[in-house]
Amino acid sequence: MNHLINAHRHCRTIYTTSTQRSIRAWKWCMYIIGRCTSMQELKAIHSIFITHGLHRNNYAVSKLLDFCALADCGDLSYASLLFTQLPSPSCYLYNTLIKAYSTSPQPHLALRCFNLMLRSLLPPDGYTFPFVLIACSNGCFTSEGEQLHCWVTKNGLASANPHVQTALIRFYAASKSLVAARQLFGEITDSDVVQCNVLISGYVKCGMASEALDVFRGMLLRGVEPDEFCLTTGLTACAKLGALEQGKWIHEYIRRRNLMGSDTFIGTQLVDMYAKCGCIDMAVEVFESIPKRNKFSWASMIGGFAAHGYARKAIDCLERMQAEDGIKPDGIVILGVLAACTHAGLPREGQFLLNNMETLYGVPPEHEHYSCIVDLLCRAGQLCEALELIRSMPMKALASVWGAFLSGCRMNNNVILAELAVKELLQLEGGNEAEESSAYVQLSNIYLAAQKCEDARRFRRMIGDRGLKKAPGCSAIEIDGEVNEFVSGDVSHHCLANICAILDLVSTDLSIGRSWQMEDLAYMQ
Repeated sequence: MNHLINAHRHCRTIYTTSTQRSIRAWKWCMYIIGRCTSMQELKAIHSIFITHGLHRNNYAVSKLLDFCALADCGDLSYASLLFTQLPSPSCYLYNTLIKAYSTSPQPHLALRCFNLMLRSLLPPDGYTFPFVLIACSNGCFTSEGEQLHCWVTKNGLASANPHVQTALIRFYAASKSLVAARQLFGEITDSDVVQCNVLISGYVKCGMASEALDVFRGMLLRGVEPDEFCLTTGLTACAKLGALEQGKWIHEYIRRRNLMGSDTFIGTQLVDMYAKCGCIDMAVEVFESIPKRNKFSWASMIGGFAAHGYARKAIDCLERMQAEDGIKPDGIVILGVLAACTHAGLPREGQFLLNNMETLYGVPPEHEHYSCIVDLLCRAGQLCEALELIRSMPMKALASVWGAFLSGCRMNNNVILAELAVKELLQLEGGNEAEESSAYVQLSNIYLAAQKCEDARRFRRMIGDRGLKKAPGCSAIEIDGEVNEFVSGDVSHHCLANICAILDLVSTDLSIGRSWQMEDLAYMQ
């Protein structure tokens, strides 16, 4: 009997020792995976997991998978390999892999993982659908996204889960289905700041800045406090519309919350907004008050100087940004300076910067830099020099270069070179009707200016016969805090009668003024 009791005690001691050893091994494995910094280390840790039998434990493998799939230095292919070794992956593991693939260059693999999950009869949860919808947004899988919308509507997640609601709005905004996105947004009882920002960003990206500001105003009326992202997007909408008063209101809101010092991007967007709304002095004031400027801040200020014709100040910024903030100009900053030279008509300075930008700043000229200088030379009437530059480019000249050259031919009434530019443009566009129509319209106008009416009529007939249509021009103006938009040919504005009456008066005054000038000239002669 004593022998059995002693044997039992011995077995219990061995079991206790083994259990304690397993616990220590577990804690050690969790410790080292938490401090993993590279794939080389992770592979070594993975081998340790295998020796301790943890490679089939879902929780342990989730730590490995998190690093492989989501870390900046991870490896998605290795994450997939880990995943396939598991006999029965959990919902969390599926979600991790779907999330990683949804933002990768291969979003279709996120849908494949989702299908595997469904085949394994594992029900997706409230985190699965947002990741899959992100994959649909990034991969332009419109049909699949709409099917998911039906699914989450049937199971109630579309009305109860804010993450799913946000993902649906983002999906429709990315698909440019802003009507559906706005309808979804309107169905949410208590929309939060993230949902507002997703919709506002969608409108801004689709060129619907007025609608973006409507959502922004509605958010404030509901008492939703905008965050830094929302404020930046709202300022972007103001800049696109030229809505100065609304931009000033946002600036005051930022000042009251003391956000200028904590977020450089807000200050940068304020600079951009004031510059695009015509207040270059306010843009400079805001720029000088930004405590920690980055290259985007300098690019916005240089772009403002360029738009307002202050080319010398834009050129000075190249030295200032290095001396004051220790920031070296990049390609975007240099492009802004070249644009300033174009607006101010400084071909010598522009060409010098193009020829020496790689030597001075280590930035080789890209296609857009050449395009800017071609535009600059054409504006200066140097069409032959512009054509010579195009022929000497180290890369193939694309539509932006030939489009700038064609515009220069129109300014200088050069029919022969305009025909060459149109020929090159049509070879490049490959069936783009909008660009083709624009090229034909410009060429017909050049023929008219050169009094080649038959050629102009031939091209106008060609535009009509092919069913080509030129995109209508549009403009916007802010009056008393309200933005008014006008599109060529649109007669729907509620003040149309008054606008036409004022235009008639202005036209009459101009005609009278012109007739007086002619009479004065005749009298002087």
